[in-house]
Amino acid sequence: MTAANGFIIGDGSWNLQIYVSDLQVERTLRVKGDLHIGGVMLRLVEDLDIAMDWSDHALWWPNRNSWLTRTRSTLDQYGVQADAKLQFTRMHKTARIQLPDLRYVDMRVDFSIKTFNAVIQICKELNIRHPEELSLSKPLEAYHLKHNMKEMQYNGGQTPSADTNSFSVNNHSPAGSTGSLDMTSSSPFICAPLKHHSTPISSPVSQNGTWKKGYSKPEMNGNVTSLEMLNGSLDTSLANSPFSPNQEVRNKVLKPKSLVEKARMNVAWLDSSLSIMEQGVREYDLLKLRFKFYSFYDLNPRLDAVRINQIYEQAKWSLLSGEIDCTEEEALMFAALQVQINLKASVPQPLIESAGGDDDIDAALSDLQITLEGFQPPSNMANLNHAPELSDYLRFLKPKKFTLKAFKRYWFTCRDLHLRMYKSAEDFEVGALPIHSVSLRGCEVTPDVNISQNKFGIKLEVPSADGMTEMCIRCESEEQYAKWMAACRLAAKGRPLSDHTYESEVKSIKAFLEMQHPSVTQSPVISPSSLDIAVEDYVPHRYSKKLKGKLVQRILEAHANLKDLTLMEAKMNYIKAWQSLPEFGISLFVVKFMGHKKEELLGIAYNRLMRMDITTGDHIKTWRYNTMKAWNINWEVKHMMVQFEEGNIIFACQSADCKVIHEFIGGYIFCSMRSKEVNQSLNEELFHKLTGGWS
Repeated sequence: MTAANGFIIGDGSWNLQIYVSDLQVERTLRVKGDLHIGGVMLRLVEDLDIAMDWSDHALWWPNRNSWLTRTRSTLDQYGVQADAKLQFTRMHKTARIQLPDLRYVDMRVDFSIKTFNAVIQICKELNIRHPEELSLSKPLEAYHLKHNMKEMQYNGGQTPSADTNSFSVNNHSPAGSTGSLDMTSSSPFICAPLKHHSTPISSPVSQNGTWKKGYSKPEMNGNVTSLEMLNGSLDTSLANSPFSPNQEVRNKVLKPKSLVEKARMNVAWLDSSLSIMEQGVREYDLLKLRFKFYSFYDLNPRLDAVRINQIYEQAKWSLLSGEIDCTEEEALMFAALQVQINLKASVPQPLIESAGGDDDIDAALSDLQITLEGFQPPSNMANLNHAPELSDYLRFLKPKKFTLKAFKRYWFTCRDLHLRMYKSAEDFEVGALPIHSVSLRGCEVTPDVNISQNKFGIKLEVPSADGMTEMCIRCESEEQYAKWMAACRLAAKGRPLSDHTYESEVKSIKAFLEMQHPSVTQSPVISPSSLDIAVEDYVPHRYSKKLKGKLVQRILEAHANLKDLTLMEAKMNYIKAWQSLPEFGISLFVVKFMGHKKEELLGIAYNRLMRMDITTGDHIKTWRYNTMKAWNINWEVKHMMVQFEEGNIIFACQSADCKVIHEFIGGYIFCSMRSKEVNQSLNEELFHKLTGGWS
């Protein structure tokens, strides 16, 4: 018996329901399992018989939460059967993107490609180079910082599959949540809970972040613009941001109050190896574009006006929100730089000379000279057997609990990545054995500086059999501090004093200290009454509360040192000073190590992993990437194993999915492989290989 559509009943054909989202109509096609996806779409378009461009459309399978983009694959190969209900929908959809400067931009984004590739396209439109440093994250509410991801899932009543990265943003706090997951769309088919084997973070549904019921476009307001509205002024608009966002936007900036809350902020990153749509994001949803990997490559003022400004803005808000801590003197310095940036942004700036050309040639010749002639040690270093050595009297303290020991003066030497301590210079000269010697390779180096108190300390956490042993060193002057701090930082990375970056590191440390000095002038260059400074836009809350009425005066006094900086110089100095802070570039996660019941912190930086105390942040153990052999995940139990030369570590992540940690490590490995000597085209395949995590 033959049906009206030409198929023979009993021939294995069946009805396939497809909802066309643009037209809000449903079609039923009679198909067979060997029909390829391209053929399904062709027959659907013919059946619709409407003259329009369907080239940006593809099939989406809501119940499996996946795109059917392999047009040559058959329905059987995808596992599509008679109970399947598909959508024929656009791949490019409008997403509301919040930039690092807190402005919103409505952009057309490809929801069908991997998030990493979507970020590349977004950055291309925004004129931001090196998109591999950025990623997208979902918006968080304040209550998310009060609970680990697994607690939110439990309280929300959701039961994600064992291999699903399933962070969810609910309407209400976990305690009052019903656990309902709003996945509605214009389709009459309700999307089922996500069960696909590779589906990560599920749908974010919040009162302010997601538009429900048909995904109608939200009303535009003064905080939102579009690329079309910016048009030709895009570069200049994104290269200079408004001085302050409105209060509504500012109120949504999260202010973590502890290390654990800082760690919980990393739950919201999208999975770079999956599409935006697969991660529960729908049209007009809000996503945050942020710098994820704090390894900024080749910052070029001539080419990177937008990129530098957005890095500066992310740095500024990380300080103002308390995400990164700084001292009072540092806070005043950052505020003074911000004043200079705001002043210069409103006046024409000198043209930036071509960065590259002669500068690159000079740098290359300098490197070649160092290679051919060898390194010439600075005058402050002794040259023993041609190996540079730093030596001087410093004060030393090895902290112990319940003791009040004072610093004692010793003769220190630094050579071949080792720090040695002698009772006196005479003991060293006669060849006596040092009373203490440590290898600086792999140690944690933290500044302990207070310029107003003339305190120039270096805190060292040195790897030992019992974990990290703490040592404190005090220098007598800024000059001495800069030399020893630079030496310790390089040695921690396994680089000796002969490294050609030593002198530049010393200069960078001196410049950072110089910016924190009180002005030599008796009064600020600008009178407080001439500037309308809202202190909450310039310093973290704890300092604005502490300094109260003196704050504006103190900021303007600090500004007197910086009044000659150009706009770009001020932004670059702000970024460099931000990079000098102890907490810079450390992404935290709450984890449980195998064999340990209590929660600890895992810190991930561009060159190392750190096991840290969850209360104090003290370093318990540090592992450098250059000793790492492999990293992988057991997806069934969600345990991650990282293999190092000295042994393996195994842990479960409590505050986010372990895939997020896997991607951080792989992303930093990818960033470390960039080089000016190789073709600078972005190796997307290598990025996904390092971060994908799927065997």
